[in-house]
Amino acid sequence: MQSGRRFASMYVREAWRRALRRVALLRLKLFRHSIKVPERLIVAPTDLRSIDPHVADEILNGRFLLAGRMLETNEKSPFTFTLPSRPFAIRLHSFGWLRHMRANKTERSSAVARAIVDSWLSIHAGRMEGIAWETDVTAQRVIAWLSHSPVVLQNADRGFYRRFMKSLAFQVRFLHRMAPFTLGGLELFRLRIALAMASVAMPARASTLKRAAQALDREFDSQILPDGGHVSRNPRVGLELLLDLLPLRQTYVNLGHDLPQKLISGIDRIYPALRFFRHQDGDLALFNGATSTLANELMSVLRYDETAGQPFKALPHSRYQRLSGGKTVIIADTGTPPSGGALRTVHAGSLSFEMSSGRHRFIVNSGSPKFAGHRYVQMARTTAAHSTVILNDTSSSRFSPSPFLNHAITEPVRTITVERAETEDGRDGIKLSHDGYLRVFGVLHERELTLNAAGSIVTGRDRLAVREGYESDEPLKAVARFHIHPSIVLHQSDGESVLLTAPDGESWLFSAPGNEVLIAEDIFFADSSGICGSDQIEIDFDLAEKTEIRWFLSRKG
Repeated sequence: MQSGRRFASMYVREAWRRALRRVALLRLKLFRHSIKVPERLIVAPTDLRSIDPHVADEILNGRFLLAGRMLETNEKSPFTFTLPSRPFAIRLHSFGWLRHMRANKTERSSAVARAIVDSWLSIHAGRMEGIAWETDVTAQRVIAWLSHSPVVLQNADRGFYRRFMKSLAFQVRFLHRMAPFTLGGLELFRLRIALAMASVAMPARASTLKRAAQALDREFDSQILPDGGHVSRNPRVGLELLLDLLPLRQTYVNLGHDLPQKLISGIDRIYPALRFFRHQDGDLALFNGATSTLANELMSVLRYDETAGQPFKALPHSRYQRLSGGKTVIIADTGTPPSGGALRTVHAGSLSFEMSSGRHRFIVNSGSPKFAGHRYVQMARTTAAHSTVILNDTSSSRFSPSPFLNHAITEPVRTITVERAETEDGRDGIKLSHDGYLRVFGVLHERELTLNAAGSIVTGRDRLAVREGYESDEPLKAVARFHIHPSIVLHQSDGESVLLTAPDGESWLFSAPGNEVLIAEDIFFADSSGICGSDQIEIDFDLAEKTEIRWFLSRKG
């Protein structure tokens, strides 16, 4: 009953938000011709994202490689074609690919970029519908057009310059009007960054500068937690924000404007959280929507890190724990799903963990796909896609079946307990529990993880404690899953153990005495090249026979 009321409330709020947004769009359309067109741009903010000359060459030859798909245009505008996928369309309309055109510093490169922008202006500037005018796509496009305006506007005629500036000014107004109806999270934060960037890069009144700065400050207050994590609990969001916030900070400084009050302190707060989530191989942990991270993107941000220092042992507000010893790192998700708009993206991965050693990740979560469709994104959110225990093939937090709510979590894990203890011999451990299965199955999941000081032995214990007096209507069957990174090779040593071997030869033995340890096929969603096959280790157990399993990971050699 309670979950039904929660679902109905979420549905009504979403319907009301969409209705108000439609009204705002209608008003914007009616008064779109009243916009004052700025005569010029003051500055082009930098872009820290990496550039690839090969991508520029492909675009010059009429081939667009975006989101894992390719569109052959025969040097025509890509906007005149049916686009191969939604992720492709998002990346095309957001114009982030313009940065690659900087690699080819020729008049032809500028002419091609300008022609594509002009085509977008002709086809989409006046329509205000579809993917091209989704709020986050528009925010990304504004940032890209401002940052790469020197490429687009090089040797541009007066007519194109005015069309470009007129559209840019209208898109800025569009973002301003859509802000009240944008769900909180990365999308709203990026919108505020785009508006702040536009306020300094385009001619603006002092009051406009001040309002944009104050609005950005509010996002720091509401979205960046005291420990530097993001309210979505997605480790990658911090990186995404820094890629835009660092150029914004530098633009304020270069022009001599007063910085937003929270900008510097907010950036400094994000960095320690980013270091917390880094594995030994340099990549970020795959929790709550995180996907693969390009090493050059991460390094382009970390070189501006002035906070330095070792990673924290815990992020108490983001609710993650980290164990480290020797060259081994374990990161565990010890938090309940956040509230608000993040319920649409957060995963049901309570008590899941990842483990890395040396230059490799061994145990991971399946991650979130970069380019795949909605069905795969939702699959990646289930408990089965995480290195934890699942009961009766049911996720620990339940999702809405409604696409209207983007399958938001409507029955979240309510309580997670965390106890941390270090022993005299240097072992570091955490004791955890979550109640995600308590209401439905009368079961509390308890997990213990311990790492010795040398980082060579991991001890694990999973217990499914059945509530006293509770009788289930169905047999209770659990599966403990340990998803293995695609680079790791598995070999079945015997019925109770599996050998994990990295490309450089580093090996770990996974064992669970008294339990059958199986190797099963798996899917890794977060590979940089797209979804790929991998393996997983499984331990199945029936709660009528046993409620607890113990398992070990020990480095060999």
